[in-house]
Amino acid sequence: MLAKLPMAYMADLRVRSISEERAEVTIPYKYLNKNPFGSIYFASLSMAAELSTGLLCMAQTYKSDPAVSMLVVHMEGDFSKKAVGKITFTCEDGPSIKAAADQTKATGAGVTVVATSIGTDQSGDKVAEFRFTWSLKAKLKV
Repeated sequence: MLAKLPMAYMADLRVRSISEERAEVTIPYKYLNKNPFGSIYFASLSMAAELSTGLLCMAQTYKSDPAVSMLVVHMEGDFSKKAVGKITFTCEDGPSIKAAADQTKATGAGVTVVATSIGTDQSGDKVAEFRFTWSLKAKLKV
């Protein structure tokens, strides 16, 4: 992670689990990602949430034939509780991401897919919800 995502490394993001259907990423409350209000800075939370959705996109596009580019084109976030301790972001949109990747590979047309990541604290309470709109586009050979 240090070479490819140095800020994620510094924020101590960890991939807790990944499958075809879902991905979980954790972020702890620590000095480098805190805000003046005694909680995790919102940008650090969004980084963890984005990684949970991005892992599922990468799983469908990594070394695919044809190659597929991926890019976040929109993000929304809602915050419901102060984020302290270890926060786990979970995205369960693997099937819809796979469908979008399959569609662009078949047609070459750009496709967007919205992936939602829910952040919960150690008590299981929801602290944040992020929605990332990913653009996927196959690079078809002409």
